[in-house]
Amino acid sequence: MVDDAQRHRLRTTFEDVAELYDWARPTYPASLFDDLLTEAGLSAGSRVLEIGCGTGKATVDLAARGLEITCVELGAQLAEIARRNLAPFADAEVVTTDFETWDAGDRCFDAVVAFTAFHWLDPDVAYKKVRQLLGGDGELAIVTTDHVRGDPEDPFWAAVQPDYVELGVSDDERPPPHPEDVADLRAQIDAGGLFLTTTVRRYLWDVSYTADEYIAVLDTYSGHRAVDDETRAALYARIHARILAAPGGAVRKTYLATLNVARCV
Repeated sequence: MVDDAQRHRLRTTFEDVAELYDWARPTYPASLFDDLLTEAGLSAGSRVLEIGCGTGKATVDLAARGLEITCVELGAQLAEIARRNLAPFADAEVVTTDFETWDAGDRCFDAVVAFTAFHWLDPDVAYKKVRQLLGGDGELAIVTTDHVRGDPEDPFWAAVQPDYVELGVSDDERPPPHPEDVADLRAQIDAGGLFLTTTVRRYLWDVSYTADEYIAVLDTYSGHRAVDDETRAALYARIHARILAAPGGAVRKTYLATLNVARCV
């Protein structure tokens, strides 16, 4: 379990590799964005707040669907890249600050969305503030992303876990979970009594990585960024060698995105 101090420290690590983050991180399936708009009752011109947009990996897809978007991003370099990526869209704004202390003035939104970012917030503050920004009549959409076992499963994932354990990066030798074993956010969202979950949808997709490409992705993960330089370099060397030795010199990673949509109570 990550405590408040760790959460605040880890959520700033992406700023150190902002350009790499923009290049290496995948976006989300198009069907997820289409479903989000349908389930949240959004259309061109709807006012949307995105929490933690990063470099705009999801924001560009939302803006392309005609939404009027305000993004709140903690990292200055990440926010600057997001502005660059969103330059073609006149109705997209990026504010550099943390969501918990952001003063929205009298703004009110039709929806608040977060893509693989909501877990970095203090939940005691976040849900209450989102509820206020929706004015009691709007939708909250949270997307979580997990690494899961594919079908068929790439044997690389079971083989690589001992490297993490031997180097002291992890004490868990288990491979990624099966998709059906990954929980959604329904219980968490509904627990506070401010929102009621109306939709949960799941999306699976595969991404194939060369050794260099996968190391680049790993280097954007907060858990890897938090490891000391010497250990991180040793881990990356082992992983790089494993992928080079794999069939085709590549590894296949299966992602699970879970869309949680909730309405104000």
